[in-house]
Amino acid sequence: MALFGKTKKREAPTRKPPKPKLKKKEKAPEDDPILIPLKPDPPGAPPQRGFIASELASTMRLQLKVADNLRQRVLAPDLPLDMPLERTDEREQVARKAVEDLIQGGRIKVPNTIKQPLFIDNVLNEIFGYGPIEPLIEADDVSEIMVNGPFIIFIERKGKIVESGHKFLNDNHVERIVARIVKPLGRRANSDEPLIDARLPDGSRVNSVIRPCALDGPNITIRKFSKDKLKMEDLINFGSLTSNMARFLEALVVSRRNIVVSGGTGSGKTTLINVLSAFIPEHERTVTIEDAAELQFKQRNVVRLETKKPTPDSPTEISIRDCVVNALRMRPERIVIGECRSGEALDMLQAMNTGHDGSMTTVHSNSPRDCISRLETLVLMAGVDLPLTTVRRQISSAVHFIVQASRLRDGSRKVTYITEVQGMEGDIVTLTDIFKFHDTGDTSDGKVDGIHQATGIRPKSDYILRQNGFNLPATFFFKD
Repeated sequence: MALFGKTKKREAPTRKPPKPKLKKKEKAPEDDPILIPLKPDPPGAPPQRGFIASELASTMRLQLKVADNLRQRVLAPDLPLDMPLERTDEREQVARKAVEDLIQGGRIKVPNTIKQPLFIDNVLNEIFGYGPIEPLIEADDVSEIMVNGPFIIFIERKGKIVESGHKFLNDNHVERIVARIVKPLGRRANSDEPLIDARLPDGSRVNSVIRPCALDGPNITIRKFSKDKLKMEDLINFGSLTSNMARFLEALVVSRRNIVVSGGTGSGKTTLINVLSAFIPEHERTVTIEDAAELQFKQRNVVRLETKKPTPDSPTEISIRDCVVNALRMRPERIVIGECRSGEALDMLQAMNTGHDGSMTTVHSNSPRDCISRLETLVLMAGVDLPLTTVRRQISSAVHFIVQASRLRDGSRKVTYITEVQGMEGDIVTLTDIFKFHDTGDTSDGKVDGIHQATGIRPKSDYILRQNGFNLPATFFFKD
C-alpha cells in the first residue's frame, strides 16, 4: 500500500535469454565412410520399396556389365555368375589392372557422378564379393545389415539402426547375391524355396525371403559376428555384467550346471553362449546343434552339427530334433543347441535329465518367468500328450539357471538377470534371482543408467560350486 501518494511502478529487471546449449556436433553423412547421403523419394514412390535414381542405375549397370565380362572371359569362364569366386591377391590384381586398362583405353567411360577408384572397387565387389553390401560386411562396427528390397538397406551400428543409402540395381541383382550365399552350402533360392536360412563363411547368420513371398522385393538380413571373438573381459568392459557375475557364470559352467540363455531378438544370446563356452574344460566332449552354424567354440573336442533343408535333389529334411536324438548316441558330455524353437526342447530337457549336465541352449523370451512359460509351450509342440504339471517338473529338474540377456532402449546389451530354478512349489516352478540389473533411468546423453546388484540370496547350488573348487564367500552375494 502507498503511504505517500502514488508510487512509481517498479519494472521487473530484464534478463537476457539463456544461451542455448550447443549440441555435440554429429558426423555428417558426407563424412561417414559407410553411409551414403540419402535423397528424398520422388512423389508416388512406394515408401517400403524406395527408388533408384536413373544416374545411379546407369552406373550400376555399367559396373555389373564390366564385372560379368571379366569373370566370364578372364577370371573364371566355367563358373556361373551366381557362384562366389575366391578373392585372392593374384586375382584381384588381374581384375584391377583389367578394369584400369579398359578405362585408359577408352573402352569404358566412368560417369562423372562417381570417382574412378570407387568405380573400380565396386566392380571388384561385384566380381568377388556381395556387391553393394560388401563394404557393409567388411565394416567392423556394423553388427546387422537389413536389405528391404533392392533400394532400401538399413544397418545397425552401436545399437542404433540407420538407413545406409546403399542400393542394388533391381530384384534380380539382390537374388543373385542371395544365390552366392546359399549355393556353397548346398541350398537353393528360388520360387519353390523362397525362405532361406544360411550363413556367411565367417559364421554370420543370413536370412532371406525372395519372390513370390517378398512383396516389395527380395530381402536379406545378416547378423554379423565380430571378427575378433568377444571374451568375458570385453563384456565386463562394455558394462554388460560385473566381474562378480562373470565369476559366478564361470563357476556355473565349470560345475556343469544346465543353463538356458533367454532374451529377445538381437539381445546377444548367441554372443553370450559363445563367451560362456570358453569356460568348458578342454577335455569334455561337446556336441553343438544349430540351424545355421554360428557358435564358435575354441575347444578341439567339439562336434558341430547343422540341420538340412530338403531340396529337389535330396528331399530328406534333418531337423534340430533329429540332430539332438542322434547326438545322444555320440557320447557327448555336453550338448549345446543354438536355439530351441519347437519340439526339440523336450529332447533337450531329456538330455539334461539323463547325464548330460552342463548343457546349454537359448530361448526367445523377455524374462526368466516368461522363459519357463516359453519352454512349456515348446515342449507341448513336440506332439507328446503330457500333463502340464509333468512338463513343469521336467523343466524344474533339468534347467538349473536362466541367464536373461536384454537389449535396452539405448541399444546397449546387458545381462539383466541370473536366476536359479529351485524346484516346484505345488504346480509352480520356483525362481530365485541371484543377480539383477536395476534400471534407474537415463543419463543426460541418452544412455541407460543403472547398476548390477546381487540380491542378497545365496544360490541353492552353492554346495555343488564348492565341490568344484569355487568357494565363493558370503559377501559375494551381499546386496550392495
